[in-house]
Amino acid sequence: MIMRPIRAGSTGLSLRPWTAEIVRGINEFVGHIIDPEVPQERRIAASPGLGPFSDPADPTLTRTTDLVLLTTGNDLGKIAARRLAAAFPDMAIIVEQPVPRLELVRSRVKRFGRMHVAGQLAFILLARALHRASQRRIDEILKQNALEPRWPDGCERFEVPSANSPECVARLAALHPRVVLLLGTRVINRRTLAALPVPLINYHAGITPKYRGIHGGYWARTEGDLDNFGVTVHLVDTGIDTGAVLYQARLAPSPADNYATFPYLQLAAALPLIEQAARDAIAQKLVPRPVDLPSRLWSHPTLWGYVAAGLRKGAW
Repeated sequence: MIMRPIRAGSTGLSLRPWTAEIVRGINEFVGHIIDPEVPQERRIAASPGLGPFSDPADPTLTRTTDLVLLTTGNDLGKIAARRLAAAFPDMAIIVEQPVPRLELVRSRVKRFGRMHVAGQLAFILLARALHRASQRRIDEILKQNALEPRWPDGCERFEVPSANSPECVARLAALHPRVVLLLGTRVINRRTLAALPVPLINYHAGITPKYRGIHGGYWARTEGDLDNFGVTVHLVDTGIDTGAVLYQARLAPSPADNYATFPYLQLAAALPLIEQAARDAIAQKLVPRPVDLPSRLWSHPTLWGYVAAGLRKGAW
């Protein structure tokens, strides 16, 4: 099954507003990567005053550093980069590009089937609207925690096709970090993991191993399990969010919070833990913590699943 962008009016018919909105949603879904409620940029622009990105194909153009943040170009990646740069001024940032559209859609259809992917597609229309409606609360969270979705000044930033690409591995080899922090990237494959002889530490928006995968806070809410609404900082292994836990924090969302605001609320709580884990790694004092919880992998909600959870449990 191949999905291609749809042009409004391409059928020769005049589209009603709601039909045009569905068309726009389909195109957003095809280009969607990880977080449907967080707008993704088509291209990642360099920070003012820093000039163009260094060429990832030439690893000789940079210095070495203790810490590298490997992330994506959405708001959450920028927020984390800016806060961590205040603690680690010599940090380097590697930004991975979005998954190619057709690759993403084919992968999801293969894993979940057409009907389930159609439900995720329909949910994106609602998720985008929910994000816009929740902007005031998002701004409040950012202000309360002194966070800003803007790349930090003064940090070298490099662009790579993928966290698993040869360009990324070459760049990391040239930077020679003592620790690599991951936030929002693709799953690191075995080959890449074997090529990086330093700790890789991932931020996960959920309590593992019970809420592995995506949107752990939302799924804890739908399960009526607010005791496990929280965040995890863990070592990366060959599984999906199965690495040894370094730090976890539970938090309580307010009545004003929802699916769209959870990622910002969780990231704000996680940033001190990410910083501490980085300091531990640099000092070679990482201490994994045992966690006795059942393990389950979660994915994106469908529209009907989201509405059902909202009506039955108030999990909006």
